Amino acid sequence: MNDKYVNVVGITFKKYGKKYYFDCHNLNLRKNLNVIVETERGLQFGTVITDIIKMDKKSIHYPLKSVIRVSTKKDYTNHLNNIKDAKNAYKKCNELIKKYNLDMKLVDVNYTFERTQLFFTFIANDRVDFRDLAKDLAKIYKTRIELRQIGPRDKAKEVGGLGPCGRPLCCSSYLYTFDNITINMAKNQNLALNPSKINGQCGRLLCCLTYEDQVYTENRDGMPSIGDNVQTNKGRGNVVSINVLNRSYIVDVPNEGKVEVVLKSKCDECGKCNK
Repeated sequence: MNDKYVNVVGITFKKYGKKYYFDCHNLNLRKNLNVIVETERGLQFGTVITDIIKMDKKSIHYPLKSVIRVSTKKDYTNHLNNIKDAKNAYKKCNELIKKYNLDMKLVDVNYTFERTQLFFTFIANDRVDFRDLAKDLAKIYKTRIELRQIGPRDKAKEVGGLGPCGRPLCCSSYLYTFDNITINMAKNQNLALNPSKINGQCGRLLCCLTYEDQVYTENRDGMPSIGDNVQTNKGRGNVVSINVLNRSYIVDVPNEGKVEVVLKSKCDECGKCNK
């Protein structure tokens, strides 16, 4: 293989969890294969979620960890045991949280593959002094303990549920990363800025606002805003409504009534493709 390139695959450590890239070297990997990989936390059991990708080494700005091997039956059995023991640790941790009257809600518990570390993720409105909790957990499980506070989006991803569209939440169904979502995306799509309409179960802006934002942004180019005074073939008037997808808007022209103005579509303006 050319020294300029490296074979990588995307791997996740839980269903629809964040995607990480690893150097697969000469291993013949494919989607849905279970593998053992090297991480900063030690060995982890993961699942391949992409085909092999050939990447230019110059485009990689951080050292890639490696896929150690395709998992064996023994690896898989150990992984299932780790999941079972992590569930028991979840119950025990909740008992201790009640004992110390801590204002926190436990979300998930995970062992590293070789059980060198045990991770607890939780949500809380404020910072939590969990030092006594961590000491008790370390005494019980005889391994390194890490408690990490996560945000509301991460919680929704862990818990799951149904969105306002009636389908399972995008974050818990197929999204591996969270995009940057802004209120301007809702404004761009002429949505009512009602929190109950544009916020998801996590209380944050809906992830799906990003799906069509680029189309709306492109179609809005050259269009007026509501309230603008513009010229039409029947005189000047104020824009009273716009339809971004159709690239049209309604102008209230004095003595003439409402006039619809339709602009060329972006496809027509481009003219590069032959229809």
